[in-house]
Amino acid sequence: MECDGIDALVARWVRPQLRELTAYPVADARGLIKLDAMENPYRWPESLREAWLDQLRDAEINRYPHPQAPGVKAGLRQTMSIPNEMDLVLGNGSDELIQMIAMTLIGPGRKILSVEPSFVMYRMIATFLGMEYLGVSLKPDFSLDMERLLDVIEVQQPVLIFLAYPNNPTGNLFAREDLVRVIESAPGLVVIDEAYAPFTDHSFMPLLGRYPNLLVMRTVSKMGLAGLRLGLLAGPAAWLNEIEKTRLPYNINVLTQISVEFSLRHQAIFDQQTHAIRQARETLIAALSRIEGIEPMASEANFILVRLAGGRAGAVFDQLRQRGVLVKKLDGSHPLLADCLRITVGTPEENAAFLNALKP
Repeated sequence: MECDGIDALVARWVRPQLRELTAYPVADARGLIKLDAMENPYRWPESLREAWLDQLRDAEINRYPHPQAPGVKAGLRQTMSIPNEMDLVLGNGSDELIQMIAMTLIGPGRKILSVEPSFVMYRMIATFLGMEYLGVSLKPDFSLDMERLLDVIEVQQPVLIFLAYPNNPTGNLFAREDLVRVIESAPGLVVIDEAYAPFTDHSFMPLLGRYPNLLVMRTVSKMGLAGLRLGLLAGPAAWLNEIEKTRLPYNINVLTQISVEFSLRHQAIFDQQTHAIRQARETLIAALSRIEGIEPMASEANFILVRLAGGRAGAVFDQLRQRGVLVKKLDGSHPLLADCLRITVGTPEENAAFLNALKP
């Protein structure tokens, strides 16, 4: 088959908004200390790995998985303190849930709102679906610009608002009373994205049911199961029954279901790892604070946003990579992130290697 004219066909039929996008970038981390993706750096103890493999040996991979993953949902309810009267919908990571929610509410003239900088998939999925996206800039200290935010909500009447709590990539928690004002002012649905819940003591999960337009989204990725790709959405059945209709059949595969059920029975190990990451975060912030020309931001997540003086972010990023450490360069992605890098909190050994690689 001749491919002459393929570019013209693509230009004719693919939406211009999509052609202008760049696919979600994932850096090649082979041979590097990987501190760029907010992953739990700890592997399971060998005894736990063997017990997990024993479970997988009985997997009937010739059969479709259970469509509702009841064992997974039961484990999540217990470990994440989800109110009994609230429903659950599972997704292939938070990304799929964001898409499912947006698909449920899509319609002519309807808009999605979030703040910026924040998780890029809110904007990207709105663009995928042809919905208008409203990005309200944070203040220079990364707090919510409430006057501007409430004004945009009143004027634009967004059908859907996403707010990350803690926020990515800034790491901070927005003021709880500010989020409540947003929920109370919003004409449509408000989703609080708690992807980094393991690293903070604050949550909106207990408020589910108090507000008719509030849902809470989480993931097991940050607690140490990033490779399984499982996200969850909690909230009233009236909302989740509708969102469930957009879920593709069998989206949670049998290996993920077995692995998550097994993992949640050993939650104490993940809690120990989370505690270690929290302690390492504070140690790393203190160490970075002592380095001239580096300003670490307070964080309630498993990463630290740092600002480098003198426009050095690109040079320092390259230096770290050359010395075997991969972090995330955010300089250039948003005006508030000028001269910024984001560092995932690793093991003590990884953090020490990162600090050593920072040296001139």
